[in-house]
Amino acid sequence: MLGDFLTRVFVLVLGYAYPAFECFKTVEKNKVGIEELRFWCQYWILMAFLIVFERIGEVFISWLPMYSEMKIGMLVYLWYPKTKGTGYVYDTLFRPFMARHETEVDRKIQEIKARIWDFISKYCQHFAEMGQGKFFEMLQYVAIQSLKFKQANQKPDDQGPSTPNSRRGQSGESENRHSATTSRSGSSSGHDSPRIRPRPVHT
Repeated sequence: MLGDFLTRVFVLVLGYAYPAFECFKTVEKNKVGIEELRFWCQYWILMAFLIVFERIGEVFISWLPMYSEMKIGMLVYLWYPKTKGTGYVYDTLFRPFMARHETEVDRKIQEIKARIWDFISKYCQHFAEMGQGKFFEMLQYVAIQSLKFKQANQKPDDQGPSTPNSRRGQSGESENRHSATTSRSGSSSGHDSPRIRPRPVHT
């Protein structure tokens, strides 16, 4: 059995690279045959559905013995000039199956598109509402912070620096308070102590 790395290399080269190059040469010919274009279009259609089927059912079929080798052999069978199995597989298996289920597949695709569009529209609406709410919260936060900043700057200005007149008023008030206290103390001490009268002078 081939290794996993060699299997991937063979699938890429024999399933994609070489058929893509042959398809490119067919398209770029001056006189392109409709049958050749039809053949390669059928090949890529089959490849797309085989990839989808493989991704979905890989768990159930990958355990088969010689699965990788059978896969590579099938890819070569589809485009090999002597076999050209693409036409046979497409006309015998793929086209009858799609003809029977084409209407149902179209309906399912339309339903899936509608659901996806509804999901996208609801998600965009929810995102817009959430973004609008966050935007207003940010504006409110900025306004509150700017108001706090203004109030912090206005407090020292309201008190104002001490001017000479204010200092003089304060010192005058302190002097008046001091004189009032001294006068009160003097008056109280005068009542308690006897006054010294001057002696009369005899001539």
